[in-house]
Amino acid sequence: MTINETTYEVRGAIYDVYHALGPGLLESVYEEALAFELEQRGLSVRRQQQVPIIYKGNLLKTELRIDLLVEEQVIVELKSVEEMKKLFSKQLLTYLRLMDKRVGLLVNFNTDDILSAITRIAN
Repeated sequence: MTINETTYEVRGAIYDVYHALGPGLLESVYEEALAFELEQRGLSVRRQQQVPIIYKGNLLKTELRIDLLVEEQVIVELKSVEEMKKLFSKQLLTYLRLMDKRVGLLVNFNTDDILSAITRIAN
């Protein structure tokens, strides 16, 4: 599956989860539901995947985790917030760089229009 095909499937799954659950729930609820929906569509999903941080050749002990890694190629970061901050996009871009991935999706489920609340970020 190409990255574009994967992101297309993820966007469809996000849409389905949003329309089933609506806005305003905890991020963890959307994460679990989205992982389930993606697996039902036949995609591989890893939840709370650790992000390795290498600094000057040393693996740092500090743990970072991404919400979802889909098909080993697309990072999905979920939010359920009143206001999206620029920091969220910067964090996702950093995760992409640290994990050597090309594309990520940043999603805010606390919205009236889920399609406009999905941002594609490329490394």
